[in-house]
Amino acid sequence: MINTVLTKVALRYRALFLDIRREDIDMHSMSNAPVMAFTARLKENGFCVSEELLHALNAVSPDTLAEITLCINKVMGVNLNWAPLVKGWNVPTGESFIDHLITLSANLFGGEKAGFKGTTLPCGHFIPNGTFPLERYNGCPFCGTPFETADFVYKGQASKLKELRLFTDVDMRHVFDSLLSSATPLDGTQKDSLGQLLHEYPLPADAAISMKETAMLVIKLLVEQGKADEAASLLKTPADVLRYLWYEKTGQVQVIEPKTLVAHARKLYFHMWGPLDKGADAAADMKQKLMLKYDRKACQRVARWLNAIPMSAQQAAEVMNPKRGMWARMIHALRLGEYSRKKGMEHLAEILDVFYKQTYSTWQGNVDKARFANDADQTLALLQQRPGLFARCLFATMLRFGSDKVLAAFDGITDRLPARLLLSLGNAADAYFDPNETRLARPITGVTHKLEPNKLLALYDDEARKAMVRSVNDLYRASMSRRFAAQPTEARSIYIDPALFNIPVSVGDRSTTIQDTSCALMGTRFPVEGDAVRLFMQWGKGLHRQHLDMDLSARIALRDQKVIECAYFNLTCPGAQHSGDIRSIPEMVGTAEYIELSLPALERAGATYVTFTCNAYSTGALSPNLVVGWMDSAYPMKLSEKSGVAYDPSCVQHAVRISESNLSKGLVFGVLDVARREIYWLEMPFTDQTIRGADIASVEALLHKLQSKLSVGQLLQLKADAQHLTQVDSPDQADEIYTYQWALNPAEVSSLLSAQ
Repeated sequence: MINTVLTKVALRYRALFLDIRREDIDMHSMSNAPVMAFTARLKENGFCVSEELLHALNAVSPDTLAEITLCINKVMGVNLNWAPLVKGWNVPTGESFIDHLITLSANLFGGEKAGFKGTTLPCGHFIPNGTFPLERYNGCPFCGTPFETADFVYKGQASKLKELRLFTDVDMRHVFDSLLSSATPLDGTQKDSLGQLLHEYPLPADAAISMKETAMLVIKLLVEQGKADEAASLLKTPADVLRYLWYEKTGQVQVIEPKTLVAHARKLYFHMWGPLDKGADAAADMKQKLMLKYDRKACQRVARWLNAIPMSAQQAAEVMNPKRGMWARMIHALRLGEYSRKKGMEHLAEILDVFYKQTYSTWQGNVDKARFANDADQTLALLQQRPGLFARCLFATMLRFGSDKVLAAFDGITDRLPARLLLSLGNAADAYFDPNETRLARPITGVTHKLEPNKLLALYDDEARKAMVRSVNDLYRASMSRRFAAQPTEARSIYIDPALFNIPVSVGDRSTTIQDTSCALMGTRFPVEGDAVRLFMQWGKGLHRQHLDMDLSARIALRDQKVIECAYFNLTCPGAQHSGDIRSIPEMVGTAEYIELSLPALERAGATYVTFTCNAYSTGALSPNLVVGWMDSAYPMKLSEKSGVAYDPSCVQHAVRISESNLSKGLVFGVLDVARREIYWLEMPFTDQTIRGADIASVEALLHKLQSKLSVGQLLQLKADAQHLTQVDSPDQADEIYTYQWALNPAEVSSLLSAQ
């Protein structure tokens, strides 16, 4: 029997996990009949195998190959319902607003009982003759309830196959270690993979966990295993303890204030149609959910953690100060006052005493005091004490006190900073110092905010602002070069895959969705091979029959600044055709919507960009396990006239799945550049019932931000220059090899930033 967890995780890295050793592979073996049949099934799903994997498969039993096939089919959604509302939906049904209005009127007046001629459907709605062509639908065109499902999908139409390589236990443990030691925060896919691998492999004794969010996943596992005392080594400050307690409570590894969660719940369950608005009830439910209640075992565990904090009471109280309100409630709920009086809890008692008496000063308060007094020397001296916070306020400090003085002070502490922070500064400088550029803030609650430019920018002319950008770029590049030069290496040559120059380094733009068949970094560009791009959305897997309205939409931007929207309210428009609006899901197998984009038609219409979105029209967030993505092939892709099925797993270019912890109501998941015939994968959550909540200026700002970021290829070139490596054109000639397959593991890419 295969290990399903390891098989699914390996597939995210374009690999197959086999429980064998590489040394035992016979590279001269001939493929047997089961292996040939297995590779044929892989091809139907859009995969081929490397030579090493092909020979390794000969050592695997036919039963194991059959189990792997079933697992891949499940991941690719082959056994789900992919029938949309309309049969042969590439040909418009001609339905209009008038059809809906006539049908509504007929139902209000009694339908057949009132003498109207027509058909009463299983959902109870009466469809008058002369309105909707019912022979074209799989369900009710009025309420969007499907009656028919499909048990098949198309297979093997893809013009380009994705190669799978071999993953052994050694490779999987390497992925496990790289996720644990990642120098950048993990995205949704990585967190999900690490969470599963933590239950498959023991935690290494020498695990170097540098990210607080990663530590939370590990601490939760240790607590579940009854090893809470071992987790104490990962909790360095009271902020770490609070982060874990809130992660345990909310499932979010970042600390979100209770009032923010309550307000967000109210917004998620708001509905534009008053009778369906559940915002007030959702806010009340969230307040109840966030009530703190802990048993004695949990109280004692937290008391021991805080008592073991390796900080003075004043330092600990200062760290607790920014979340003072939350800490006051936590201390009461955890009975920490009671436990602080017990023998051996003297340090906890001292922390609580200092915290409540407020006999401490805060570093941030001292910085603010010096800044408001315009005391540059004192401000910079304090900022140098905490390099990370200095980096986060560097640009604003440059505008207040002048770039030369501030950068001279900052240069003295750059080598003490994590490389990811330096890289973030280089990526953000252009947008920050441009008063006309739109900047974005992306809190994890799924609301993207546009930030106003700093008012102090008006004090400087254009040339001075550009000089500040150059100074920041020179500073961070010089620091990165020093770090790479300090790394020992015996290599003399390096190969950098050209595809890596199309992938931005993932710093500051974490994705929260899960990618089950690839691990592309946000901002990756996918070339369009054919003349059609087919968007798809599948939701409702594993759920009972119910009303659950998710919408797939596309916004087409034209050269004359006009916008056309292809959505449930406009199924047919130049260059795009929607498959119909489904508002209810069938039993357990889910349902699907599609949008077909014709690039020649878009070009004729003068389209420049097409933005892909999905959103929850129903109250609440996007449905968990909703899958959204796009298909592409150099050859025409089939579409069933009988059922409307248009899904082919082999043609899927990119797909993402909504995680259980999702907090957003809508998601922008891609942008098609019509002229360049490229699709940018990006992820911008928004909170609105329709596509019109996805602010086009914010989308363009995020796209520009991703385009201007340092690419993986450019970062590797910086490394090559610093280490005096010769760049070669073939992997066979290189000592260090960086391929597109290497970049499929974002943790490996982030390891470039771990150099100190």
